[in-house]
Amino acid sequence: MGLSSSILELAGRLISRPLGSGHASPSRKVKVPLVSIRPMTETEFKAFLAQDIHEYAAEKVRAGNWTPDEALQRSREAHDKLLPEGLATPNHHLFTIELDVQPVGRLWLSSDPKTSGGAGFIYDLYVAEPFRRKGIARRALLLLEQDAIRLGLTSLALHVFGHNTAARALYESLGYSITNVNMAKTLPAA
Repeated sequence: MGLSSSILELAGRLISRPLGSGHASPSRKVKVPLVSIRPMTETEFKAFLAQDIHEYAAEKVRAGNWTPDEALQRSREAHDKLLPEGLATPNHHLFTIELDVQPVGRLWLSSDPKTSGGAGFIYDLYVAEPFRRKGIARRALLLLEQDAIRLGLTSLALHVFGHNTAARALYESLGYSITNVNMAKTLPAA
């Protein structure tokens, strides 16, 4: 057998080997976790809202946009304005991210044609701490892109806090580019 046919034979064995099986026999099956997104339930929405109001307030304080005294109230007002009808708010799509069938996170997409000019806006992407850095957020965003296309959106936009370097790296690796940069400097007291 020549060198090129040996390489082709080896390549064929590698291609037919189950994903993640390493040097195991081809008959060994490896379960690959399935990431999916589905519409949020009303119970999940209530839990999301309670958690997201607090997290958004904390992020705005951390970024220096709001004071701790005002943050929670301002976050509640922002959520009330964006989701006045809760889960039934038109042009807002709230999803639960699942790993196999276990809820592990959430996604919030706006597709309001009056404000977006054909672009969707991702208000929230959250994956629970034990499930981070496993590719779940990446897969969920790719699934969201498919839904966005079905909704007739031509692009997706989002906001990421400057201190969230992990999220920024994820978004950039998926093709998101920086469109605006806000910068701030704290001045010493007089």
